[in-house]
Amino acid sequence: MSEAILVKELREKTGAGFMDCKKALLETGNDIEKAMVYLREKGLAAAAKKAGRAANEGRIQSYIHGDGKIGVMVEINCETDFVARTDEFQNLSRDIAMHIAAASPRYLDKEEVPAEDLEKEKSIFRVQAEESGKKGPVVDKIVEGKIAKFYEENCLVHQKFVKDPNLSVEALLKNAIAKLGENMAIRRFVRFQLGESTKA
Repeated sequence: MSEAILVKELREKTGAGFMDCKKALLETGNDIEKAMVYLREKGLAAAAKKAGRAANEGRIQSYIHGDGKIGVMVEINCETDFVARTDEFQNLSRDIAMHIAAASPRYLDKEEVPAEDLEKEKSIFRVQAEESGKKGPVVDKIVEGKIAKFYEENCLVHQKFVKDPNLSVEALLKNAIAKLGENMAIRRFVRFQLGESTKA
C-alpha cells in the first residue's frame, strides 16, 4: 500500500493532520494500528495543552428516555461555534446525555462532591473495614480504595462510559479534544426521573 493511501486512511480514522499522520506512520513502520495509538498518545498530550483555553461556545443537549420516564439536559462547551456545529461534537453531546440517563451520576466530578457527603462515605467505609477485623493503616488503604470507587460510580467524568467501558467519560472528552483541536468541558447537567423525590 502506498504512503499516500496509508496517510489518507490514517487521517480518516483519526482526524489528525497530514504531517502528523505522516510522522506517525514513519515512527511506527507504516503500521496503521500502532500509528493510531501513537497519534492518540500525542493527541492526548495536545489535549492537556488546550485545557487552559476558554470554552464558552457549545450546546445544551437534551435526551428523553423510556417513553418520557427519564429526561436529561447537559451543557457541553467548546471554544468556537464552528466546532459546536460539527457532527462529531453533536454526537459527543448526545452520547454524554444518553450516558447520564443510563448511569445516573450524582455529581459532575470529585471536586463537586460536598465535604459532608464525602465524610459520611468515609465514615461508613471505615466502620465496614474495622468490623471486618482490619486495623490501622490497612483501614486507611481500604477507605482510600472505596472512595476512589465511589468517585468512579457517582461522578460523571470519572464514570466508565456506558457505550465503551474501557473509556471513562473524561477520556471520551479528551479524545474529542484531540480530534477536534479545541478545549471542551462538561459544564453542568440535570437528570429527572419520573416519580423520584425532589428532596435530597
